[in-house]
Amino acid sequence: MARISGNDIRPGMAIEHDGGLWVAVKTEKVKPGKGPAYNQVELKNLIDGRKLNNRFGTDDRVEEVNLEYRDFQFLYAEGDQLVFMNNETYEQIELPKEFVGQAAAFLQDGMTVTLRLHQERPISIRLPEQVTLTIVEADPVLKGQTAASSYKPAKLENGLRILVPPFIEAGERVVVDTSEITYVRRAD
Repeated sequence: MARISGNDIRPGMAIEHDGGLWVAVKTEKVKPGKGPAYNQVELKNLIDGRKLNNRFGTDDRVEEVNLEYRDFQFLYAEGDQLVFMNNETYEQIELPKEFVGQAAAFLQDGMTVTLRLHQERPISIRLPEQVTLTIVEADPVLKGQTAASSYKPAKLENGLRILVPPFIEAGERVVVDTSEITYVRRAD
């Protein structure tokens, strides 16, 4: 870790501040007419998601934290635990389902995910932006509904419900955005 001036904090930087691990979301350099210049920084806690606005002056020093990004392969779910394997060392780790959150529904056997680590401790997980899933239920199209850009509810194989265009039927494979949980397009 390196000590940096508060004026050197940039968006995306991870820092240690007030005993917590924070990432800078937004920064704004401020030079008031009276008094010293400062850096207004919006911080987000990497552990619990809290937000904080803080002023850092030129004399303020903070520790810049280096985070590691490693690829892991999802193996299986066991109760409330999800088992992942490091693609380089083949070591397995277990993470609770609540760590992954609602995105856990998108995990598929063999899927590669990226874990952000601080001192070998997982902080966050990033799934692929899009996954291909099968529609298991789709409401029928109502007559006259196809002219407008209307969507109908459908159920995916993982149990989640999304809105799809009227031409999508049960049994079709579709591409779904994992962050927005929305229909993208038909699968090839």
